[in-house]
Amino acid sequence: MNIAIVTGASSGFGKEFVKQINEKYQLDEIWVVARRIDRLEELKKEYKTPIRTFGLDLTERKSLDKIEKAVKEKNANVKLLVNNAGFGLFAAFKDGDLDTWLKMVDLNDKALVGLTYLMLPYMSEGSEIINIASMAAFQPIPYIGIYGATKAFVLSFTRALNFELKPKKIKAIAVCPFWTKTEFFDVAVKDDSVITYYSHFNTIEKVVTLALKNIKKGKDVSISDFPVKFQRFLVKILPTKMVMKIWCKQQKKPTK
Repeated sequence: MNIAIVTGASSGFGKEFVKQINEKYQLDEIWVVARRIDRLEELKKEYKTPIRTFGLDLTERKSLDKIEKAVKEKNANVKLLVNNAGFGLFAAFKDGDLDTWLKMVDLNDKALVGLTYLMLPYMSEGSEIINIASMAAFQPIPYIGIYGATKAFVLSFTRALNFELKPKKIKAIAVCPFWTKTEFFDVAVKDDSVITYYSHFNTIEKVVTLALKNIKKGKDVSISDFPVKFQRFLVKILPTKMVMKIWCKQQKKPTK
């Protein structure tokens, strides 16, 4: 049985990945994971590829073990793993809640690493791993520092993993989109702290389409448009303190 596994599949990038995987991959099933099981059940009505739902909190180790157990029982071949589950919060570190910061690390990084590790034994030549990072992965970003740090981890981990897996002919790619209008902002934004920088939005469809194309090309990073490419170039040549000051001035935050 050939399957795809998509986490955070109840909305946003995850839901769009399910849609495009259904259209572009020949699979026996797509397994979708999220806490909101009701939304996952709706996906069964939309696509011809059979959908199997898992209503799980991936910050709990037992959730990861449950997915592995299901894969083992079905003797499934994981052709595609999309680690999309994650969240962020725009806030000064001192103003955030510690439990929120720790849970962000648990979901954005620990769950991604854990599920990838557990699924690798069930992957074969030609299998693919797509990890959702962010433009925030390329620089330290005050007032969303924990989120940016978690995505920098995803970027670094994914690029190294892709290199390690080359002999097995398994590919891994980090997707680093610019601002994209998803439910991420419903959770991340509690005030007007970043409204001044909402100058450009990607579409979910564009980001996912390019990610699926780029992994076929063997790329280890997928960047969806010029603003991120330009930003990536600038943060390589500019002093880090200057980069952070520019960001804070855009956000009307103190720089001293």
